Amino acid sequence: MLLEFTKMHGLGNDFMVVDLISQRAYLDTETIQRLADRHFGIGFDQLLIVEPPDLPEADFKYRIFNADGSEVEQCGNGVRCFARFVHERHLTTKTSITVQTKAGIVKPELGQNGWVRVNMGYPKFLPNEIPFIAEQPEALYTLELANDQNISIDVVNMGNPHAVTIVPDVLTADVAGIGPQVESHKRFPERVNAGFMQIIDEKHVRLRVFERGVGETLACGTGACAAAVSGMRRGLLTNSVEVELAGGKLQIEWQEGDVVWMTGPTTHVYDGRLDLRYFQG
Repeated sequence: MLLEFTKMHGLGNDFMVVDLISQRAYLDTETIQRLADRHFGIGFDQLLIVEPPDLPEADFKYRIFNADGSEVEQCGNGVRCFARFVHERHLTTKTSITVQTKAGIVKPELGQNGWVRVNMGYPKFLPNEIPFIAEQPEALYTLELANDQNISIDVVNMGNPHAVTIVPDVLTADVAGIGPQVESHKRFPERVNAGFMQIIDEKHVRLRVFERGVGETLACGTGACAAAVSGMRRGLLTNSVEVELAGGKLQIEWQEGDVVWMTGPTTHVYDGRLDLRYFQG
């Protein structure tokens, strides 16, 4: 069967977006892995699926699958692309939509030139909300790694779990070595996204993220939210911060006790059709 799809990216964090409202398909774990392969498939960090909502207040249901086929709760760059996709595909005429995700409701607002502002919801910090194994809540936690290494982390759930550590320089940070250890650490029973943040000044940070099920990506929207919120609640950053990632910049805004707002660009790369039979076992 032929499956229509769209390739998009948010700051280089790339997606295959599939409308399963106007067409039907079943994509299992192995099929997603084959589609994600950058040599033999389409190639992407995440697969984004548009479905009819289960909740009466939602306009759409949004499902996210990593390149390894695992389903995750939220994707910040993805939700911006999702908002642009449903509008360009004429699935809605609204520029502000309510989207049901595995992590709850998000509300993206489509702006000019492909920019999207998203209400990302409330951040969570308690260990059981991450989830993270700890005897009690702390401002920072020490994580024991291989070869007697320790790092200091903050934990934030932005619809998916994040561990944020501050580094002197993101360019020299050992993301490839430390990232996988943090991602699969025994204290994170559902794994975690590992963020490495360098504070330039109180309004500007640089960030690299090793994402669970994917590896390091050019950008991570929920990771940018988590890192900014972590710095804000420690008094290191102002309530509006520019987060610079390898793929570009996001603006993150947050006030204590309020929702997090993320603003950033989206890019429509191309539309395509494929014969799904070639990717199924």
